[in-house]
Amino acid sequence: METNANPKNADAALLDTPAARTAFATTRTAVKVYAVLSTAALLAVVAVAGTGHLVNPFMWTRAILLPFIAVLLHRLTLSTAAGSRRAYDRLRTIALVCPLAIAGVDLIPGICPWWYAALQTVCVLPILRIALTTRAPALRTAFPKPR
Repeated sequence: METNANPKNADAALLDTPAARTAFATTRTAVKVYAVLSTAALLAVVAVAGTGHLVNPFMWTRAILLPFIAVLLHRLTLSTAAGSRRAYDRLRTIALVCPLAIAGVDLIPGICPWWYAALQTVCVLPILRIALTTRAPALRTAFPKPR
C-alpha cells in the first residue's frame, strides 16, 4: 500500500470533503467567468481600435495579457484540486495580488480611459472570488501550513 508521504501535498481525504469540492467548483467557475470577461475586454479593445478611436499600447498589452492569466489560474486550480500545496499557495498569491495590481495601475491618472478602467474592474471580480474561496476554511483545512 502506497501512501502520500509528501508533506507538500494535501491529504486526499481532506480534498474529498463536500466543503472542499464546493470550493473547487466555485474556483473553477470563477476562473471560467474571468476568462470570458477578460476575453470580452480584449474584444472591446479590438472593436474600439477598429472604429478608429485611440487605444494606447498599455491597453493593448493589458488586454492581451489578462486572458493568459486565466489559463494560468485554470492550471493552478487543476493542480490544487489534485492536491498540490505549491499550486494552492501560488493560486492564493495570484488571486490576491492580481486585483490589487490591476486596480492600482488603473487608478493612475491618464493611463487609460474610464470605460477601460471600469471594464478591468469588472474583470477582476471573479479573481476576488477566488481569493476569498482559497482563504476559506475548507481549503485552509485541506492545505494546512507546513511546520
